[in-house]
Amino acid sequence: MIVKILQSFLITLPLLWLGCSKDETQNRPKPQVEVGTYTLSAQHVTLTRELPGRTKATLSSEIRPQVGGIIQARLFEEGSLVKKDAVLYQIDPSSYQAAFDEAKAALKNAEATLESSRLKSERYADLVKMEGVSKQEVEDAKAAYLQAVANVEEKTAALQSARINLEYTKIKAPISGRIGTSSVSVGALVSASQTTALATIRTLDPIYLDLTQSSTQLLKLRALLTQQGLKKGGTTVALNLEDGSRYAHNGTLQFQEVAVDESTGSVTLRATFPNPDGVLLPGMYVRALLDEAINEGALLVPQQGVQRDPKGNATALVVTAENKVETRELKTERAIGDMWLVHSGLSAGDHVIVEGSSKVQTGDSVKIVDVTTTLGKAQ
Repeated sequence: MIVKILQSFLITLPLLWLGCSKDETQNRPKPQVEVGTYTLSAQHVTLTRELPGRTKATLSSEIRPQVGGIIQARLFEEGSLVKKDAVLYQIDPSSYQAAFDEAKAALKNAEATLESSRLKSERYADLVKMEGVSKQEVEDAKAAYLQAVANVEEKTAALQSARINLEYTKIKAPISGRIGTSSVSVGALVSASQTTALATIRTLDPIYLDLTQSSTQLLKLRALLTQQGLKKGGTTVALNLEDGSRYAHNGTLQFQEVAVDESTGSVTLRATFPNPDGVLLPGMYVRALLDEAINEGALLVPQQGVQRDPKGNATALVVTAENKVETRELKTERAIGDMWLVHSGLSAGDHVIVEGSSKVQTGDSVKIVDVTTTLGKAQ
């Protein structure tokens, strides 16, 4: 009998020990998980927009002859810089020189006739007082004088026209810039009415950049600027070239078109860039960075601190003042580097979990390690 009692006691004792151990485990407080947090603070952030665009010469002039003739000489090197009023082509001036000389001689003849008519008219005016000539002769002499005056004016105009045509045999540069290829060579026949340009001069320093911005983006920007703490950005424009490199000089935004292109739904903006080294050529496709707005109280949260719920909404885990984990639903505006710009859902001073979020859930008590400085340096 005693043996049976001892056996029963020995069997029951481990079970009692296991029961007590289980109760102690359940009542023991859950250890705090250590998480890395980023503390939000209001920052001064410039909001930029990248827009596509093409470069365009500030001035462009197609060279065409104003008189016809044979090209006698080409006085420039293709691709070189030319100054305004520099002679580019020389048309054979022989016939125009002859016409000028003829007009000059005709003017001298008309001036001689004018002088003779003037003297005769004055002499008849004196004779009529002594009744040496009739009034009709006086009137005829005066009319001849007036005709001579008109003839001199006509010949003067003809001489001026001949001088202009002679000057036009020297085809000059109307603007300063870089000249392209010549479409004619020495000995070619050109005419004043031809449609083909002899060459084209383009002014490339400074150079224009025409950008396109959708009307939707423009409306969003206007709505953005109505928010408190935001103000309009500056007019400085940076440039990324076709190979991805950054252009050495910043440009200045000049104006925005006042109408929307019906075919594309976009608005044109024009910027001017210095181009001292000739890096930018007309027609290049580039991307410009514009300062759209300045947010003086922006809240930026690291992207690793933002998740998406099953509905696609942005959320973040925040540690409260009691060291409890809380889930917040956010509204983000845009990515800035490796950060999200937060519109709502977070406030300055909030501790957002950016490391160890997979180990905790809402309501857990955690121990925080601030990694704000480390993330700031990483940027």
